[in-house]
Amino acid sequence: MALPALQEAGIAPELLSHPSARVTERQFAMLYRALAVRCDDEMPRLFSRPLRPGALKFTCLSLLEARNLYTAMHRWSIFHRLLHEDFRLDVRREGSRAVVALAEPASRPPNKPMALELMLKLVHGVASWLIDRRIQLLGVDFSFAPPPWAAEYDILYPGPVSYGMGRTALHMDASYMDQPIRRTRSELPDFLRRAPEDWLFVPFKEARLEHRLREYAAGQLPQSITGEDAAQALHLSVRTLHRRLAAEGTSLQSVKDQLRRDLAIQRLTGSQDAIAAIAAQLGFDGPASFHRAFKAWTGSTPGMYRITPPLRR
Repeated sequence: MALPALQEAGIAPELLSHPSARVTERQFAMLYRALAVRCDDEMPRLFSRPLRPGALKFTCLSLLEARNLYTAMHRWSIFHRLLHEDFRLDVRREGSRAVVALAEPASRPPNKPMALELMLKLVHGVASWLIDRRIQLLGVDFSFAPPPWAAEYDILYPGPVSYGMGRTALHMDASYMDQPIRRTRSELPDFLRRAPEDWLFVPFKEARLEHRLREYAAGQLPQSITGEDAAQALHLSVRTLHRRLAAEGTSLQSVKDQLRRDLAIQRLTGSQDAIAAIAAQLGFDGPASFHRAFKAWTGSTPGMYRITPPLRR
């Protein structure tokens, strides 16, 4: 089951043995859809009871006629109880905050971290879609310890992330709950057709310096940037630039490396450009130095990402 799904998504199966390997958002979404079809489960075998195809559609239909987001989330909590018992969807206001929690019964084994992550992203993505606004998060709680991929949460869940909490939950400003539902039934088919992109990769406009720096560095390629260049472009002193990046748990070099890694993977999987051309586009002085850097970033060679030709749909 897994091998055909990987091939359909354009992912070389050998990458599964490399902990540092990466896939694009498009590849992940294609893999997710392929597994959902093969498993007959919209949350591919992540919970004790499958969510049969159509569960998301009829959930959303039950929410579209709600007066505001709070009413929609309350309806979802009721609808969810009809689907499975792995957790309870709990929606409440706590002062100036609104909290949407996945409360797990103590009598059941804990859910897998990835199951809770994806369900939380589904709640966040659907809620943002319903009110046609990107809901900015004040914080995220997870009931489990930090997983090996916890660093990725800075992108998936902008805002403070806490682990080992009594519940898995999203925190947002309570005013979002008063927002009216702006989507209509006619818009639902497009939303479902693009699933899971539209709920998994909800875009943000964060104030994190790391993301501003990454956007600036991308615009300068193939030239590299220095700390002086970046500081001037971002209207900071060099010292402040490095201090704030350190406070965010990163550095100038890490941001540049991660940017070039991600762009390399996108171009290797999404284009037929020669590896030498990609190396030049990313500012490397030749294919050899690109190969060395890529192997250090991902644990594999650039050619491994070319084993399955990019799909064109």
